[in-house]
Amino acid sequence: MTLWPSSFLILLVGLPFLGSLIAALLSPNARNAEAWLAGLVSLGALAITLAAYPSVTDGRVVKHVIDWVPALGLSITLRIDGFAWMFSMVITGIGLLVVIYARYYISPKDPVARFYALLLAFMGAMLGLVLSGNIILLAVFWELTSIFSFLLVGYWHHNQAARDGARMALTITGTGGLCLLAGLVLLGQIVGSYDLDEVLAAGDIIRAHDLYVPTLLLILAGALTKSAQFPFHFWLPNAMAAPTPISAYLHSATMVKAGVFLLARFWPVLSGTDEWFFIVGLAGMTTLFLGAAFAIFQQDLKGLLAYSTISHLGLITTLLSLGSPLAAVAAIFHMLNHATFKASLFMAAGIIDHEAGTRDMRRLSGLFSYLPITATLAMVASAAMAGVPLLNGFLSKEMFFAETIEQHRASLLDGVAPYVATLAGAFAVTYSVRFIHKVFFGPKPVDLPNEEPHEPPHWMRVPIELLVLVCLIVGIIPALSVGGVLDTAVYSVLREEMPQYNLAVWHGFNLPLAMSIIALVAGLALYVALRPYLERSEEGPPFIRRLRGQRIFERVLVAISWRGARFVESTMTTRRLQPQLRLLVLAAILAGVWAMWGAGDNLPELSVRGIDPVLATLWIIGGGCAIAAAIQAKFHRLAALILMSGAGLVLCLTFIWFSAPDLAVTQLLVEIVTTVLILLGLRWLPKRNEADPLPIDMRTRLRRHRDFVLAVAAGLGTATVAYLTMRAPVPPSVGDYYLEHAYSEGGGTNVVNVILVDFRGFDTFGEIVVLGIVALTIYALLRRFRPADDTKEIPYQQREQNAFDDLQRDREVGETLQDYLLVPSVIMRWMFPVIVLLAIYLFLRGHDLPGGGFAAGITMSIGFLLQYLAGGTRWVEERLRILPVRWIGFGLLMAALTGTGSWLFGYPFLTSYFQYTTLPFVGEVPTASALLFDLGVFSLVVGATVLMLIAIAHQSIRTARSKPAPSTTGEGGQS
Repeated sequence: MTLWPSSFLILLVGLPFLGSLIAALLSPNARNAEAWLAGLVSLGALAITLAAYPSVTDGRVVKHVIDWVPALGLSITLRIDGFAWMFSMVITGIGLLVVIYARYYISPKDPVARFYALLLAFMGAMLGLVLSGNIILLAVFWELTSIFSFLLVGYWHHNQAARDGARMALTITGTGGLCLLAGLVLLGQIVGSYDLDEVLAAGDIIRAHDLYVPTLLLILAGALTKSAQFPFHFWLPNAMAAPTPISAYLHSATMVKAGVFLLARFWPVLSGTDEWFFIVGLAGMTTLFLGAAFAIFQQDLKGLLAYSTISHLGLITTLLSLGSPLAAVAAIFHMLNHATFKASLFMAAGIIDHEAGTRDMRRLSGLFSYLPITATLAMVASAAMAGVPLLNGFLSKEMFFAETIEQHRASLLDGVAPYVATLAGAFAVTYSVRFIHKVFFGPKPVDLPNEEPHEPPHWMRVPIELLVLVCLIVGIIPALSVGGVLDTAVYSVLREEMPQYNLAVWHGFNLPLAMSIIALVAGLALYVALRPYLERSEEGPPFIRRLRGQRIFERVLVAISWRGARFVESTMTTRRLQPQLRLLVLAAILAGVWAMWGAGDNLPELSVRGIDPVLATLWIIGGGCAIAAAIQAKFHRLAALILMSGAGLVLCLTFIWFSAPDLAVTQLLVEIVTTVLILLGLRWLPKRNEADPLPIDMRTRLRRHRDFVLAVAAGLGTATVAYLTMRAPVPPSVGDYYLEHAYSEGGGTNVVNVILVDFRGFDTFGEIVVLGIVALTIYALLRRFRPADDTKEIPYQQREQNAFDDLQRDREVGETLQDYLLVPSVIMRWMFPVIVLLAIYLFLRGHDLPGGGFAAGITMSIGFLLQYLAGGTRWVEERLRILPVRWIGFGLLMAALTGTGSWLFGYPFLTSYFQYTTLPFVGEVPTASALLFDLGVFSLVVGATVLMLIAIAHQSIRTARSKPAPSTTGEGGQS
């Protein structure tokens, strides 16, 4: 039994997401409430993480497994070891400090609720990433960090630079994430498992496999893009348009560390080969040098810090490329050190911008007299970044110098590593000294946007003070302050390869110390030499300033989105619907032919026997209706719709014939709803005049014959697939299994419904998600739909009714509707409570008898449909507040909560529990947990159907109203 329950992992990952949801629901102006909420959530996550430390020492691992789809080997696995614990401390600890800092940085005029909601959601995604015990789950959280970082970088969406930076960050990191997913899938196939522990134990198998190189390339694509390594380094400086708290959190301490975290996590199984050494080493050393060189010439404070971050990430990548256990120790140590001094520097830069009104270094000078405390803190953090002794950055950088001296591979890359390291170290001193000297010393600033800068509020400065204190403590007494934490993190990664190392300030006068001294002196001298030039230079070093990945990125985007897309559009697509459908049908036919090619000997023989004459007559009628509908569809759409309904009714009777009452009920209800919705939509289609047809030329005849051939081929192909499916050898145990276990395991005698909400509940959940998306898509399309001119003429009856309604409203007369549909409209109104009761009846009986959530939802939708037909759009919406989008949201939430509720009892997702409950006047009612899932299905079906109905019904309001009509339908009723 561990000291720290494994279930706390769920709490640790879920707490920030829960806080994000609550923050999103708070008022946008609730600045203090939002800050307190985010602070308490961060503090709670930090406390949970701290409590886990005794359970992860000595190489121990705490693991929690939640079955998702056991039949497919899918599970939600969370694990924490020493390395994941260290990163969790960084995520929650610096996250808490950023929340405190942001309370004073973010303006009350900004949407504060959105800021904290996104920040907490990102914290949860990062925690999920480092705590994932399943590599597919890791990829899911990896992409979530990209999505939330996109939203955070574009937080000030009114700013063009923020929108461009967010788009670039998402494009680069999202593409890398897709490569990572492919690489992790290959990795799982090589090992035979997606469990992280099994993957980490299979290093020899992975490195010896034929798929090692493509797997490595794909995983490195994800890691290098995330950590902004060459040639993907350019997205990070463009992300500096984000608010400074976001830069301090995402771009120094967390998200950009995800790439090097991944490299360190898979270091035991992927490193040690020439491919790893050359690819990772070349990317790391190039990034180390270029990032430092570009940082020197930046005029924007955050730009300087962004390029220095890129350079330090290159340092970590270079260390991990060497394949040496001591280099891995140095890399992990520098991850921790860099997070502390760089987050504090970003916050200091934010204070300077907040107080002076600018980040342009050409306008800043002499701020020490205005901001003495902030300046002192920034100088200490900058010294740590430069690698000055008695600060934490010096220790890990000296370890880096020591490792570059060692010979790891007999190659030129290994030989130049010490020189690149020393030169990059000198550049780091140069840009650090420039940051300190240019901003805080020299003459007092003139012409600042804020004329009198002053120290910020005390609590805005506290996070910087704490981080700088960590830099000092670690730099002065490293073994006592961070030795145990580093040992725990390193051992969880290296295990038996754990080397002996000594965290000490003084190791004697040796070559790494000489390299540090050379870097310090050369960096100071370089700053003195370049200082006159830096004031008027462009943002980039000479000779390589044109090497800007942003330009290449933009040109590639233009080539893809303009030239490539236009070429594909001009050759493969058209704006007309019929050619698009033709291509889709042709692709489906080719796919079917390809699948059945060469299977002629294995296909069952066609045999026709035992045909009942009544059923045959029904099918002849149904087929005749379908053919007649196709013939009439061009000019007589109403007749075609009636004929299609006839075919649907024949299908309904067929289900009854084969003893499938559930399918028959559902088919009948769906036929009613779709027929009425299509009938309403026919009103807005352009008119076709059969009496004056267009002349038919030879080209048109050929096109029609081609379409006829495609239609026949598609129909015959579908019939063939259906026939082969029914004739395929199916184990008899499949049907028998459901018949035998429907009641014992699902609690219902209606086998069809039990299959839908229990045995195949996961499929049903996916289907209702798709249905909700379809409804929202239809509504979005019809919101901006404007009917053709020849459909705008209002029918006589509707004109008379509109005039009468206006008269009734003006005179405040009663509610009696006097129109040409008086009797049917009254009947339809009276039917509404009856239909509601019928829907409830179908819903409650669905687990044992024909019915269920889907059928009940369609029935309920028919009730709303009749009200729209009887009273009209405005009459209904003045009396009923339907809110279909909330129905959809409630349905999805209910279905998801039902599925996750089973986890609380240790069962897989959507595992059902059932019993019978006796209700007064009703009797025994099955109350399985699947009933709640069915309630979600019911709610979503009602919401989706009514939303489509509202989208069509509002077309008449747009085109026919004489004065604005009130909108009372909430989300679904905006006209």
